[in-house]
Amino acid sequence: MTLRAVDIAWTRGGQPVLCGVSISPAPGETIGLLGPNGSGKSSLLRLLGGLDSPDRGQVLLDDTDVRALRRRQVARRVAMVEQHADTELDITVREVVRLGRIPHGGMFGGDEAADREAVERALGHTGMSGHAARRWHTLSGGERQRAQIARALAQEPDELLLDEPTNHLDIQHQLEILALVAALPLTSYIALHDLNLAAMFCDRVVVIDRGRPVAVGTPAQVLTAELVEQVYHVRAEVVVDPVEGYPTVTYRPRRAQPKHCPSPR
Repeated sequence: MTLRAVDIAWTRGGQPVLCGVSISPAPGETIGLLGPNGSGKSSLLRLLGGLDSPDRGQVLLDDTDVRALRRRQVARRVAMVEQHADTELDITVREVVRLGRIPHGGMFGGDEAADREAVERALGHTGMSGHAARRWHTLSGGERQRAQIARALAQEPDELLLDEPTNHLDIQHQLEILALVAALPLTSYIALHDLNLAAMFCDRVVVIDRGRPVAVGTPAQVLTAELVEQVYHVRAEVVVDPVEGYPTVTYRPRRAQPKHCPSPR
């Protein structure tokens, strides 16, 4: 078993945010969460991470409701990389990554040798070993994302939650970050806007529209021209790559209405 949602609903400020969301990934699967702005993707990640609690339904870690677990217990299993992770402190990359070891500390501190090994492994997995001594403010956007993912990996989680991890990155760094995540031996939930990136790197996708799941399946099953128009209100052509097997979405602009000059009086 793994981290899953069972018919969850959540209301915030009297407004429904999510309703009837169920997701049950296989261990090691990469799940893409898709949908327009405001559809509930980030809220779903917060519920999965135990940062908020649903009004109805359950978030289960294995078969235990996360509400029955202590925050430290959840943090040892579930790591989250938020969309705008930043710090004003002038700290090194290694210090950022070491923050991931906090859940493993005890009243008298943690195992220093285990902490060091976990930090070095996380730096190595993300290609940041050569940047470990650099200061945070000197890093590029892609390097900061790698450092934050390394911090999450230092938690040694089984589940990884990422909220728009490629936002504001150039194409090279988008591909590198998602390839890195997809190759990890973890169950990952990734909130994404780019349908083509989701098609390339996700095993399955969940499309959420106004808080409700409207499609669940492999990218080839879910990403159709009809769904793109229904959910995103844009015209698109979807072609499945015969070699790679994933769909490619090409957007088509809607035809502008012709302008008419007013009739002379």
